[in-house]
Amino acid sequence: MGRASTFLIIFIVLGSSFATYNLVTMLRRYGSSEGVAVPDGRLLFDPILEMPDHVKNRKTSKAPFHVALTATDAPYNKWQCRVMYYWYKQQKKLPGSEMGGFTRILHSGKSDNLMDEIPTVVVDPLAAGLDRGYVVLNRPWAFVQWLEKAKIEEEYVLMAEPDHIFLRPLPNLAYGGHPAAFPFFYIKPDQNEKIIRKFYPEEYGPVTNVDPIGNSPVIIRKDLIAKIAPTWMNVSLKMKEDPETDKAFGWVLEMYAYAVASALHGVRHILRKDFMLQPPWDLETRKKYILHYTYGCDYNMKGELTYGKIGEWRFDKRSHLRGPPPKNLPLPPPGVPESVVTLVKMVNEASANIPNWETT
Repeated sequence: MGRASTFLIIFIVLGSSFATYNLVTMLRRYGSSEGVAVPDGRLLFDPILEMPDHVKNRKTSKAPFHVALTATDAPYNKWQCRVMYYWYKQQKKLPGSEMGGFTRILHSGKSDNLMDEIPTVVVDPLAAGLDRGYVVLNRPWAFVQWLEKAKIEEEYVLMAEPDHIFLRPLPNLAYGGHPAAFPFFYIKPDQNEKIIRKFYPEEYGPVTNVDPIGNSPVIIRKDLIAKIAPTWMNVSLKMKEDPETDKAFGWVLEMYAYAVASALHGVRHILRKDFMLQPPWDLETRKKYILHYTYGCDYNMKGELTYGKIGEWRFDKRSHLRGPPPKNLPLPPPGVPESVVTLVKMVNEASANIPNWETT
C-alpha cells in the first residue's frame, strides 16, 4: 500500500503539467442562512461543521495570513479586484484582523494598469489550448508559479477570488496543519464515488476523506499549499482530459481537483460555514466574513426574487463584462434580503472612493 501510494503521488505530481473557479449558475441554495443541512436532515448551527478530533478545542492559529487571489487582465476581473482590495484595506486595519500582506496573482503573462494600485505578481498563463476553453485551469498553475517565485513573510495563505468582499476583519480560521475552508453544498464527493475513485484510489481510504470544498476560500499553511498545488494542477488536467469527469463536474471540476489533491496529501480541512455567504440564497451577513457575489440577484419591485428571469431590479456582475458598474447603483426595493442590500452598498462605497473608477 505504501509503495502504491508513493507511485500514485509521483505519477500525479509529475504527470501532465500545468492547470479559478469561475461560477456555478442556476444552483439553488438550500438550508437557512444560519444552518447547513447534513445528510440526515438536521441543521448544524455551530459555525464549525467538521474538525479533526484532536483540534476541536483549538479553533484558530492566531497567526497572520497572506491574501492571494488569481486574476486576469480583463476589465470584468479588474473592477472586481479593485473592490476586493478596497475592502481588504478597510478590514485589515480593524481589531480582530489577522490579515497580512496581499498579492494579486495576474496570470495574463504581462503587466496591466493596476500594478501601482494593487500589489501584483505576474505569472504565465497555460500554454495555448491546454485549458481546452476552461479558463479556471490557470488558477492552480498560477499558484504553482507564485509559490515558487514569491517571498511570503506570513506562514499562512488565504486563497481568495476577485468577487469576494470582506465583510469584517478576518481572523486566521486555520489551525496548524488543518486548513480552514468553506463547505459548498454542490461539491459532493460521496455522491460521485465512481468518478472520484479514478483519481483517489481505495488504498487512500474512504471517499469521505475528500472534503466538500473548492480551493477558495481556504486559509492554509504555505508549506502545505506548496505541496498540494502541483498535484491540484495535474489532477485538474487529468479530470479535464477524462470525458466522463469533465461532463459530470463541468465548471466545478477545478474545485473537485483541489479537494482530491488535498486528500491525496492527507490534508483535511476545518469546514467553516461562517467563512462565506452567497447572495441571494444566503439572506443575512451577520457573523459571516466574506460575501461572494457569484450569483445574479434579480427581484421585482415587490422585493420578490425572480431568479432565472431578469428582474425589474437586478445586480449581476456579468452585466459589467466590459467595464466597471456605474457609481451610486440604485439600492434594491423594500423586502429584498439584507445580504443583497449590503452587497450593493459595499460596491457603491468602493466605487465612490477608488480613484479613476471609470477607467478600470
